[in-house]
Amino acid sequence: MGQFIYDGLVKVDFDDRLLAHLQLVIGAKIRRGESFHLSWKDDASIGDGRTTVWIHPRVSVVYQFYGSKRPEINKAWIDALMHTANSPSGLYAVPEPTDYASAHLPAASGSAPHGH
Repeated sequence: MGQFIYDGLVKVDFDDRLLAHLQLVIGAKIRRGESFHLSWKDDASIGDGRTTVWIHPRVSVVYQFYGSKRPEINKAWIDALMHTANSPSGLYAVPEPTDYASAHLPAASGSAPHGH
């Protein structure tokens, strides 16, 4: 499990693999100066609802990975997540596509931290 921290206030746990893919999609949108919603389903322990935050280029986001190994990146999953991010409802987790055997990129591709 990793943690996504939004503006130092909102913290949510995501699987490290999903978090790595979200990082690439969010980073791409922020680099282009695009704002969008990010939504997730809350854990049952806090009400089983849904949370949505507005992501924009001036917000602070932190991706804290608990595992030391970088997950392999699935380009098809990046594409699917980017599709949701570009929709009116915004970015949300979708299941990882499994039918694209050649859709994986090296783990280091695009996942190096940036000093912005």
